[in-house]
Amino acid sequence: MLLIACPCCGRRAQTEFTYAGDAGLKRPDPTSSDDAAWVEYVYLRDNPKGPHDELWQHTSGCRKHVKVRRDTVSHDILATGAPSDDFDGADK
Repeated sequence: MLLIACPCCGRRAQTEFTYAGDAGLKRPDPTSSDDAAWVEYVYLRDNPKGPHDELWQHTSGCRKHVKVRRDTVSHDILATGAPSDDFDGADK
């Protein structure tokens, strides 16, 4: 089981959270993007190996979103924080 450190509630079991998606995904500009950009945004996802930033919602706690850097190979959690946090300085 994963232990995710919620910025508001502290370390909690993964079962209290719901996966909310890729934290690095950028929404296309609705006024200038073509259909291909929207198809890529909605349907196509990378399957990275190694550190990956994800969003999780603490659904059984404070209900806030938490940004998690997780290694997709070992499932180790490398960093957690607010969705606006930049993990570029975090250990990889």
